[in-house]
Amino acid sequence: MLFQVGGQGTRPTFFEMAAAQQLPASLRAALTYSIGVLALRRPILHKVLDYEDEFFTLLMLVLETHSLRTTDASFAESLYGLRRRAAKIRTKQADIRSKTGDGIQHSNLEKRQRVLSVVFLVVLPYLKSKLHSIYNKEREARLQASLWGPVDERVEDVDYFVEGEASIASTTSTEAEATIRTRLSKNIQKIIGLCYPWVHATTEGLTFTYQLLYLLDATGFYSVGLHALGIHVCRATGQELMDTSSRISKIRSRERERLRGPPWVKAVQGALLKCAYVVLDYAQTGLIAAVFIFKMMEWWYQSAEERMSAPTVYPPPPPPPPPKVAKDGIPLPPDRTICPLCSQKRANPSVVTVSGFVFCYACIHKYVSQYKRCPVTLMPSDIDQIRRLFHDM
Repeated sequence: MLFQVGGQGTRPTFFEMAAAQQLPASLRAALTYSIGVLALRRPILHKVLDYEDEFFTLLMLVLETHSLRTTDASFAESLYGLRRRAAKIRTKQADIRSKTGDGIQHSNLEKRQRVLSVVFLVVLPYLKSKLHSIYNKEREARLQASLWGPVDERVEDVDYFVEGEASIASTTSTEAEATIRTRLSKNIQKIIGLCYPWVHATTEGLTFTYQLLYLLDATGFYSVGLHALGIHVCRATGQELMDTSSRISKIRSRERERLRGPPWVKAVQGALLKCAYVVLDYAQTGLIAAVFIFKMMEWWYQSAEERMSAPTVYPPPPPPPPPKVAKDGIPLPPDRTICPLCSQKRANPSVVTVSGFVFCYACIHKYVSQYKRCPVTLMPSDIDQIRRLFHDM
């Protein structure tokens, strides 16, 4: 048999490790869905969704730190009865003969390994999500530029149609007003857009390789991070599971003894510390319940057959940019309420549908009838493409 499929021995199966790895993603989806439902009645919760990455990272930082400190395992691994052990290769032949195994001795985690475990479990996924979002924005910008042309060649005065507080800004003035911070951020986004696909492909390839080797029992490390830290994930023995609660109580009592100050200050600090522990315990239980409830709702509202038969829904394409002002066209006035043709306040405003610019009805009707084009963009137009506006913004 190439790999272990049962629950025997201290080495977890591939399916246990995969389930523990997928639990944080399910937890995040459950929390996001729950907050999204609550935000329908409490709009202030939309701010939490705006900073979803930061809030979830802070939550996982607390949970992972507490779990590694008390159980020597991540939050997800502790739920599956797994523990992290420092792997040290035995060099003495007597140890190899006297103890069963493959020449690897396990010991408790060091403080450095706990800190680095938090970095691999919380900090690096947060940075990866941020890089992924920046890469998506850069890719959308490149796609929009390939469809509608570079941003510098477009009409910068979008407010002429929406708010209209300023006239068209030329390319030279835009470059003169651009700050060093904006240019630096654009350069960083371009660098991330070029390098991120290679970094992502490398990390995913290494992850797949380690998981395949773990499945075939060719290595004891499930991921690159565990190999870099020299940590093996093992099943907790019955005695370790029984000793976990006593270990947690010892740690908490030791922290109470470290409190300093007058008796009433120590009493207040002890009460606050006790409340924090109670909230943390209930939070762990509630988060696990949220995952199971989310999975049940996901199964209830969408079956596997529907997911397989449902067509792929692509995001809508970006809106087209404002039309370009022709070099030989009539310039736009600074005030949006002024007609570009007669330079007077618009009367009976009408819009040319091919360009979106607004003129006096008499002016644009006469111009289009004579020249068959828009006076600003010089795009071909007809009288039938003039629409009256009954509410002039």
